[in-house]
Amino acid sequence: MRKTWLIFSQAVTVSVAVLFVVATLKPDWLRGGNHTGMLPNIVSIIEAAPTAEGSASGVQRVLSYSSAAKRATPAVVSITASKAPARNPHENDPWFRFFFGEEGQNRQQQPQVGLGSGVIVSAEGYLLTNNHVIEGADDIEVQLPDRRQVRAEVVGTDPETDVAVLKIKLDKLPVIAFGSADTLEVGDVVLAIGNPFGVGQTVTSGIVSALGRNQLGINTFENFIQTDAAINPGNSGGALVDPNGNLLGINTAIYSRSGGSLGIGFAIPVSTARQVMEGLIKDGQVTRGWIGVEPRDLTPEIAETFNLPIQQGVLITGVLQNGPASAGGVRPGDVVTKVGDKPVVNVSQLLTAVAALKPQDKTVIGVQRGEKALELKVTVAQRPKVSAKRE
Repeated sequence: MRKTWLIFSQAVTVSVAVLFVVATLKPDWLRGGNHTGMLPNIVSIIEAAPTAEGSASGVQRVLSYSSAAKRATPAVVSITASKAPARNPHENDPWFRFFFGEEGQNRQQQPQVGLGSGVIVSAEGYLLTNNHVIEGADDIEVQLPDRRQVRAEVVGTDPETDVAVLKIKLDKLPVIAFGSADTLEVGDVVLAIGNPFGVGQTVTSGIVSALGRNQLGINTFENFIQTDAAINPGNSGGALVDPNGNLLGINTAIYSRSGGSLGIGFAIPVSTARQVMEGLIKDGQVTRGWIGVEPRDLTPEIAETFNLPIQQGVLITGVLQNGPASAGGVRPGDVVTKVGDKPVVNVSQLLTAVAALKPQDKTVIGVQRGEKALELKVTVAQRPKVSAKRE
């Protein structure tokens, strides 16, 4: 009995020793083949879902946006806008022909040609593009991705937002679906589709870099989507779409010192483009409110000079005589702080708030006049068709 107990004690001692050595040198042997580590048992984490291939590396495979491209690209067209040359007043002058010959005369008669893009938004043949793409053009040619070509007529233009509406007459037109730019967030993936440099339809990808960009000096009314998706000359008027191929904006401009893409592009939100389009189709113009003032941003230096108790607002430097603002009691030197119930802190916000009002609407303009805060009632008029800075 004593011998048996001795053998048992030695066996237990050896087993404990072996277990200690294994736990110290080869701890993975004691984990039942689970090589994912003990971290989930120590701290609560969220593990990424396995990839479609079941890869154990944990690296997510690159997504493809081919379905979005296939859905959106058929509705994005190339636009060629040509302008007839100005008639040379000396073309019949024999002395002009003597010195410059027929070659000099022919050079004067070459038409100006511009390239851009557009988006088919209606089965009736309506297209959205930029005003600067077709401005001053005598002939506008539209080419679809399926190689069909047709001349387009101008339904209307709005230089203050740089939106133009064209119409073509073709059967079985592909139409893009409208998305919602209001739900966009910085970091969302977007695709830019157009015809850069006239090389042919091109799709580039990027993200939303910023929202509500304004005061860029591009248009009168600015509320741009900024993206780093490559936008180049020829992309103007093309589509900015989401990963489902839905239209989010109309590509309009880039910031560049070289003329090529530097990753700073701007698109007009589809909500703005749609509002302008509906106004142009229905009334032939975009109806906006107007009060007749000359505004500028209030700076801290100006606020200190006038001893104003506020630091933000829009300084009124001029008031149109007998205009809506003048009739309502607005004076030069007043600082507008709100329009209706909307606060305004810069010129862009003032322009947008007043433009959203309908002609003959009565609104309350909040102003700071010296140390007094006033509320003035103004009857809004219709904004004149001029591309001036006057509001």
